[in-house]
Amino acid sequence: MGMRATLPAAVLVLSLGSAPGGAPDLLVADFEGGDYGAWTAEGRAFGTGPARGTLPGQMPVTGFLGRGLVNSFHGGDSSVGTLTSPPFRIERRYLNFLIGGGKYPGETCVDLLVGGQVVRTATGPNDRPGGSERLAWQSWDLGELAGQQAVIRIVDRRTGGWGHINVDHIVQSDVSLQEVPRTVELTLTRRYLNFPVANQATMRRLTVAIADGPTRELDIQLAEGEPDFWVFMDVGEFAGRQAAITSPLAEPDASLLQGITNDDTLRGAEDLYREQYRPQFHFSSRRGWNNDPNGLVYHQGEYHLFYQHNPYGWGWGNMHWGHAVSRDLVHWQELPVALYPDALGTCFSGSAVVDTHNTAGFQTGPEPSIVCIYTAAGEPFTQCLAYSNDRGRTWTKYEANPVLGHIVGSNRDPKVIWYEPRRQWIMALYLDGEDYALFSSPDLKQWTRLSDVRIGDSTECPEFFEMPVEGKPGEKRWVFYGGNGRYLVGTFDGVTFTPEAGPQVMHYGNCFYASQTFNDIPPADGRRILIGWGTMEMPGMPFNQMMTFPVELTLRERAEGPRLFINPVREILNLHGRKHRRANLPLPATENPLTGIEGDCFDISVELELQGATQVGLDVRGIPVVYNVTARRLSCLACTAPLETPGGLLKLRLLVDRTSIEVFAQDGEVYMPVGVIPSDYIRSLDVFARGGAALVRSLEVCELKSAWG
Repeated sequence: MGMRATLPAAVLVLSLGSAPGGAPDLLVADFEGGDYGAWTAEGRAFGTGPARGTLPGQMPVTGFLGRGLVNSFHGGDSSVGTLTSPPFRIERRYLNFLIGGGKYPGETCVDLLVGGQVVRTATGPNDRPGGSERLAWQSWDLGELAGQQAVIRIVDRRTGGWGHINVDHIVQSDVSLQEVPRTVELTLTRRYLNFPVANQATMRRLTVAIADGPTRELDIQLAEGEPDFWVFMDVGEFAGRQAAITSPLAEPDASLLQGITNDDTLRGAEDLYREQYRPQFHFSSRRGWNNDPNGLVYHQGEYHLFYQHNPYGWGWGNMHWGHAVSRDLVHWQELPVALYPDALGTCFSGSAVVDTHNTAGFQTGPEPSIVCIYTAAGEPFTQCLAYSNDRGRTWTKYEANPVLGHIVGSNRDPKVIWYEPRRQWIMALYLDGEDYALFSSPDLKQWTRLSDVRIGDSTECPEFFEMPVEGKPGEKRWVFYGGNGRYLVGTFDGVTFTPEAGPQVMHYGNCFYASQTFNDIPPADGRRILIGWGTMEMPGMPFNQMMTFPVELTLRERAEGPRLFINPVREILNLHGRKHRRANLPLPATENPLTGIEGDCFDISVELELQGATQVGLDVRGIPVVYNVTARRLSCLACTAPLETPGGLLKLRLLVDRTSIEVFAQDGEVYMPVGVIPSDYIRSLDVFARGGAALVRSLEVCELKSAWG
């Protein structure tokens, strides 16, 4: 629309240039000033002047132009008010403006008044949880009102969810910028729909309607020029059908859909799994965002990893269940998306079980069904089922979903296990605040509330399981923990969980959340294996975030009560390459004992005798892992943990990948997963002692091969 004005918002008529074939556009207001100028604000909702983007407690606001916009979220959705312009003359056919926020006519809206009467009105797009704070163009045809005096009134009279309105860049023009549905049609002759994505592009809402098949909706930042990367939708099962791809677009953006292609391969995937910051032995999705691990379950020789997944962008959104399988917890094969959003909402976290006794009645062949129990994040949040009878390759949602209705807040993240003493299913569910609840069911479809559990300073993503206490044959305890890993240890009688100790800290890192353990690992194995969300950004990559490396939990008795110990699963040995060993090495050494060992992925184990040193540790690609002998604390970057060294012996194990260092101390007493990207130019290692002497009793550095081949 031409150059941006830097004059105050009170300037109501300004030539911005000429629209094609028409007169120059006239700016009514762009809200770039420090106050509203001649506009009149009443109530608290609009504050004392334009917002500079997102306000406290608000989802990210996008789509506005320049620095400022009208945003009535001042004080949250409970505030109300109006913002009214001074009169102006209608001199062009169209009035264009950007609008977002609540979809409540008369309550969250923009009104055009002529002669004191509302002659045009518009709302934002949102009237339910979720949604987007993106502003989009709206246009009013004012042809029959030409020459008349008008006033714009921006209204916020609603106090509930989405009770606010966002507005920017009001301009008169001879060209409409109204976004209208535009469609391209493709015959699906190849497996993938490839979409070009640019991280700074406007977020678009797309609908992909497949003839005689599903209709899928997604938010995506379609690239207007050269994409940052490509994302994809697997449509192989719909070969030969027509797909209609629709998005609301203004005329200048009408060609965006032409960039979507149907191909046999993933575009831009020439370096797949070899990208600069691709973790080499931590799972990450081929494209897009991942967060919480979901549905961890073992079945027919395969470990199933489901996960929260945005297949269409670098950031959170579009929550699907991604899916990968492995036979050794190290080499993962990514399968097609398992669960897509539907009318009940996007697919938030949950769990999976093997229904060995066919309690739900879903089984159709000789093998038992895998059943996923997940949160449908609609309005309101509810709990739903999906099942598979072909080892998780295809999925069917239960026709009578939801199986557990809304209880309170954003109740979510069901973790379900089989409880053999009563031959029933037990669900741990997050409720609200620090509160969780336990439910039981005979068939996964009908649930009865049993009891409540509270974990201080913990929310979301419950986990609940029984473990043997090491060194005490026949003695077991139950562990209950939340999203940040703070855990309780206690007993469970089939109805009530009774805490005996905790909450305790599971980890001391900066790269861990929403962990889950595998259901249905065979008794002959007997391990309790955990994977967490590795909360680590991958800048400039076509993927984002990762999973922590699988670890084995053991419950060991300590003077202060049972505690979880955490160590990497033994399958890491499958990636071991060249080994370097040192022993009986005095420190400090005259030269670096690890000179010549370089790389980006290692499994390092060291035992250090403390002989007067005040600090000992390892330098890993320029990242120090330090034990402070005096303070009795272990640290890596800003992460720190208390740690004792009985007998003056420190044991450390480090798993080093391209974007993380996972630290295990004293045989798993301390677990510290650290997200960090070392310098590309530092690939060396060192072991050190400072302030006195120490002895390397043993040191082994294993170079790790890529799990991606």
